[in-house]
Amino acid sequence: MRCPFCGSASTQVTDTRENDEGDIIRRRRRCPDCDKRFTTYERIELKLPQVVKKNGSRTEFDREKIQASMKLALRKRPVNAESLEHALDRIEGRLLAMGEREIQSEKIGELVMRELKRLDKVAYIRFASVYRNFEDAEEFSEAIREVTAKARTRTGA
Repeated sequence: MRCPFCGSASTQVTDTRENDEGDIIRRRRRCPDCDKRFTTYERIELKLPQVVKKNGSRTEFDREKIQASMKLALRKRPVNAESLEHALDRIEGRLLAMGEREIQSEKIGELVMRELKRLDKVAYIRFASVYRNFEDAEEFSEAIREVTAKARTRTGA
């Protein structure tokens, strides 16, 4: 594994851990040349479905694209990187469990919204406003009412 800081090919593994499900291995690495540390993840690579976009074109599923969208929605919110990784893993798991060769991009958007709603309500509203293309304040209000109504139902208020 090359060092992302100096490009050296002689990095050393200092710590290895599996996640609770046993399907991801986290490795802490150190570069002996520049003495910087970084983390790598190993996960099983399974064939995810092709994504069918709204215009009908097809593309490979891109975890990094989903992650970037979620990070944007979560910007300056109190959600740690590990929680985001778990959410991304759940999205991929659902896609794999469907067993489909192709999936509509809208379905992926709905999975992302479900995970954001679990992680952070503000991030969910941010993402929903772009994803659902809110055009006025009433649509924001409706989304906020939806989130707060479900929260009240769970707390019994």
